[in-house]
Amino acid sequence: MTDLAPLTKKALARFGEAMRHTVQSPRWHGEGDVLTHTMMTCDALASLPEYHQLDSQRQQILLLATLLHDIGKTISTKLVDGEWEAPHHAPKGSRMAREWLWKECGLCGEKELVQVREAICLLIRHHSLPPHAIETDDATLRLHRMASNCLLTPYFSIRMLCMLCKADMLGRHCDDQQQILDQVAMCEEMAREEGCLDTCFPFPSNLTRRAFLSGRDVWKEQELYDDTWGEVVMLSGLPGTGKDTWISHHLAGMPVVSLDAIRQEMKISPRGEQGIVANMAREQAKAFLRKHQPFVWNATNVTAQTREPLISLFEAYHAHVRIVYLETPWDIQLERNRSREKAVPLHAIEGMLAKMTPPETHEARTVEWVCV
Repeated sequence: MTDLAPLTKKALARFGEAMRHTVQSPRWHGEGDVLTHTMMTCDALASLPEYHQLDSQRQQILLLATLLHDIGKTISTKLVDGEWEAPHHAPKGSRMAREWLWKECGLCGEKELVQVREAICLLIRHHSLPPHAIETDDATLRLHRMASNCLLTPYFSIRMLCMLCKADMLGRHCDDQQQILDQVAMCEEMAREEGCLDTCFPFPSNLTRRAFLSGRDVWKEQELYDDTWGEVVMLSGLPGTGKDTWISHHLAGMPVVSLDAIRQEMKISPRGEQGIVANMAREQAKAFLRKHQPFVWNATNVTAQTREPLISLFEAYHAHVRIVYLETPWDIQLERNRSREKAVPLHAIEGMLAKMTPPETHEARTVEWVCV
């Protein structure tokens, strides 16, 4: 078990003052500032009977996620047409939490630590979705996508997400509190009926799971015909993680499309024009794809925005895409980077970490988190 109890005080010390000085719209938060709301939400969480039915590890994860769930408001709150708003505060807060847990709390580089950290980040990122998910046309798809991440971290579930959302509503003064609580209850019931409240739905294969979660018109119980010809392995991870070494140990002999190698060959600095490098890499990939030749795509790929168009390209050629996300302890990573012939500047690595989102289950047919 990873003891998170010391991090609750540390979280308040790190973010408390900023939350105290972050105002909220009295229309939705009559209780006042973000810190007041956060402490009320923690009290509400502790009052939920279902919270006390969780094991100790999940209680600690949920409590820490509750403490951090609105830290994104400290950097996103602004006055719009006379009313305080905090657009996109949940994903921003999730990235802030990851950076803090990684660099200052040491939750990185080991399987258990990564699973705990990412469960916290997923709860923060999606904490406002349950009451709104049921109102969308793709409600069940969104629930299944979120629930599928328990295959990567068993500490995350729709049930825990709904607990956080329920506590979030109970920890505020607003006119629509009961309406939102009813919607959260409906979301929880929908997840239960869909078989994804506590775990990922048991798809008959990862091929079916990928097809369903990507939005294709298939039944989730359907066994699909596999028309892929082979595997494209996409690596993901910060500089200094050891991607080249991992390839040599686990994928020796497979051709590699490496953005670093292309930069060196073309004598282009990492701070130079990257469009030429990206185009050259895509052309190399297409050559392998046309020949049905399995290969490795070796780059940082630390955001879903950079991964998605590449996955779409590979799958358009009927390749089986496997994402391997690599992570190592922060101090080891920085030392590895310093020992490289051309070290990446620390501020650049920290910038990547600040915007990172590790790959989620729904992004490809196979997704793995590996600590090296």
